Amino acid sequence: MKDDASLAAGNLPRGFVWGAVRAGIKASGNPDVAVAVAPGGAVGAAMYTSNRVVAAPVIVGRRHLLSTGGRVGAVIVNAGNANCATGTPGIEGCIATCVAAAQTFGCIFDEVVPSSTGIIGVPFPAEKVVAAMPALKSAVGSTPEHAEAFARAIMTTDTRVKIATAVVPVDGAEVRIWGAAKGAGMIGPQVGAPVGSTPAAPHATMLVYLFTDIAADVPDLNAALAAAVAPSFNSISIDGDTSTNDTVLLVASGASGVRLSRELVPAFDAALGEVCQSLAHQIIVDGEGVTHVIALDIRGAASTDDAILVARTIANSPLCKTAWSSGDPNWGRLLAAAGRSGAVFQPEHVRIWIGAEPVFEYGVRAPAFDEAAAHAAMMQPEYTITIDLGEGDATTRFLTCDLTVEYVHINADYST
Repeated sequence: MKDDASLAAGNLPRGFVWGAVRAGIKASGNPDVAVAVAPGGAVGAAMYTSNRVVAAPVIVGRRHLLSTGGRVGAVIVNAGNANCATGTPGIEGCIATCVAAAQTFGCIFDEVVPSSTGIIGVPFPAEKVVAAMPALKSAVGSTPEHAEAFARAIMTTDTRVKIATAVVPVDGAEVRIWGAAKGAGMIGPQVGAPVGSTPAAPHATMLVYLFTDIAADVPDLNAALAAAVAPSFNSISIDGDTSTNDTVLLVASGASGVRLSRELVPAFDAALGEVCQSLAHQIIVDGEGVTHVIALDIRGAASTDDAILVARTIANSPLCKTAWSSGDPNWGRLLAAAGRSGAVFQPEHVRIWIGAEPVFEYGVRAPAFDEAAAHAAMMQPEYTITIDLGEGDATTRFLTCDLTVEYVHINADYST
C-alpha cells in the first residue's frame, strides 16, 4: 500500500476521473474546487458528522444518497467556505452547484454528492463554483496528477497531501482502492451510521473520499465502510472538536468487473481498512502544531465502550496533551482522566506504561518508574501509552497528539 503523494497509474481505480481548479474561494488563490466523476456511473455509501449543527452539503448529500438509492455520478468539493450556518441561501447555493455539476458532467443533479470545508457562517459563494464548471470540465483526467490535484484542492490548514492506495488481487484480476483526505484541525470525528442504515449513537473538518473499482451493492458498501471507519477515523483526535462538515464517502464504479462476493469480503475489508488507517494516521501527523503523535493502547477494559471512553477522554484532555508537548511523564494526569471518563474500573487494578517504561502499577507509582527514561520515550516523534485497566478483555487503540503553542496561534487567528 502507498500512502504518499507519489502514485503509479496502475494504482488508481478505473471508472473515475478527477480534477481541480481555482474558483477564487480561498484567499490564497490556490485551487479550491475539486471534482471526482464516474462517467459510467457508480454507487456510494457515506457516513457524516454526528454534530447537531450540520453544514448545507451534509444535508443535501444525505438527501441525494437517500433519494437515488446510493447512485453517484460526481463528487464536488469546495475548500475555503464551510457553507454552514448559512440558512436557506446556503442550501439553495449547494443545490445550484450540484445542478451545475450535473449539467457539466452528464448526470442527474441528485447523483452529485457535495462537500465543503472552511470557515463557518460566511455566505456561500455558489456563483464562483458554478462559474468554475467549464474550467473544471477541461481539468479532469485519470492520471496520478489529476488525482493528486483533487487531493490538494480540498486542503485548508493542511500542510501536505493525504492519499493512500491498496490493491486486492482476485483470480488474475485486481480491485483497486484509492483514498484522499483532508484535515489538520477541528478533528474529533464521530461520524454516525451510513446513510440509509439504522442510525447509531453519536460517536474537522475531516473530509475523506474513498474510490474503488469493485462492483458492489449499497448495503455491502455500507457494511464495509462502517467496519473500516470505527478503528480509523472514529478513533482519532487532534483537538476533540467534531466538525459540522465531517464526511467519509466510499464510491464504487464496478469498472474492474469484479463483484464484491461473500468470499471476497474479508480481503476487500482488510484493504479498505488499511487505506483508512493510513489516512487517519496522516491526519494526526499533519495536525495543527503537532510535534508528537501518541497511540493510546487501552487494554483490560470491562467492555469496548469503556475502553473507548478512557481513550477518548485522555486523548482530549488539555492537561495530558500539554504534558505530551514537552515530554513530561506526568502519569497522574493519565490516571485522573481515565477516572473521570465514566468507565468502570478500580485504580488498584490498573497498570500504565509510557513507551516500554512502567510508570504506575496497582494503585501506586511503579517501583521501576524512571522519570528520565519515560521522558526520553516521550521525546520520540511517535510513541505508545499503554493502560491496562485490569477489568476484562476489551481493548481499543486510539491515535492522538500533543497540544502546542503553535496550535493556539493558528486557531486564535483563524478567521481574522
